[in-house]
Amino acid sequence: MSHNPIRPWRSIARRKSRQIMVGNVPVGGDAPISVQTMTNTITSDVAATVAQVQRAAEAGADIVRVSVPDEASSKALKEIVRESPVPIVADIHFHYKRGIESAEAGAACLRINPGNIGSPERVREVIAAARDHGCSMRIGVNGGSLEKHLLDKYGEPCPEAMVESALDHIRILEDNDFHEFKISVKASDVFLSAAAYQGLAEVTDKPIHLGITEAGGLMSGTIKSAIGLGNLLWMGIGDTLRVSLSADPVEEVKVGYEILKSLGLRHRGVNIISCPSCARQGFDVIKTVEALEKRLEHIKTPMSLSIIGCVVNGPGEALMTDVGFTGGGAGSGMVYLAGKASHKMSNDQMIDHIVEEVEKKASEIEAQAARAQAAE
Repeated sequence: MSHNPIRPWRSIARRKSRQIMVGNVPVGGDAPISVQTMTNTITSDVAATVAQVQRAAEAGADIVRVSVPDEASSKALKEIVRESPVPIVADIHFHYKRGIESAEAGAACLRINPGNIGSPERVREVIAAARDHGCSMRIGVNGGSLEKHLLDKYGEPCPEAMVESALDHIRILEDNDFHEFKISVKASDVFLSAAAYQGLAEVTDKPIHLGITEAGGLMSGTIKSAIGLGNLLWMGIGDTLRVSLSADPVEEVKVGYEILKSLGLRHRGVNIISCPSCARQGFDVIKTVEALEKRLEHIKTPMSLSIIGCVVNGPGEALMTDVGFTGGGAGSGMVYLAGKASHKMSNDQMIDHIVEEVEKKASEIEAQAARAQAAE
């Protein structure tokens, strides 16, 4: 946020990890934490899949994953990759040929479990294809599909079993001199996921892909993901993430960005600070915020906006935001710019006026950034 400077108690010391590339997106090291989602269209339906990828990218997705369960999907992948504005990850399970075909089709990354690809020779063939085509990999360990020998050893899915599975898969890739990979240890249980990720972060410097798998619907899944991923990110763990929701992939992207924005780890678009409203409100806060969220979706510039119903907290919140509106009385409220009271505005004209002020401020921030870049 341009008008909300970082304080020492807001700083997060990110875990040191090696950096890999997923297409043109760096993952790990000092790169920004990237946001991913996954399509839920039939992959062989190229038009539908590309349309969904493009909507996700417009919402802010840095990387999009596509399931490749059959030969028709891997054939479609080449066109999907060509038309996608962001790197495409091919999701591969069991069929090693789909991994080879996906690498040849231009996938930026293969999501695999080396252990379920088959014989060591088949794993080597997939690794060779990835290496030949500049394709990275993600090892995906899942609490719901752990190897039988680990379940026999530990009795149930547990953090230790998930970390051991991850290390076994890491060893397979490293034994084949392949190092361009990231790793995840997902579970649907928040406690299990968080503990597994903490254990993994202690034993490897590989970039980590965060997720609470099968988190649930939009509301419940968002809450579970915010708790699980938020705590890990606060500890400095995580280089890329996906919020797994039974919802439109665009919603996954929005939630992912909101989690990162709340921790000051990524900034994109307008961060709206608003009150829950009460009998003191000088205007309908809830309807106003709903309208502004829709009207301001096109703003990509990082900035902040406060919408507060009355003067109890309104002026204080406005001090820390780029644009603010605080309800007053007699059908009008106060507009704040850069933290200072600027002018009054009637409630019935307030939404259009705030949109204008936000667009104007966004243009100013972009122009300032362009001048600074030109001066370098």
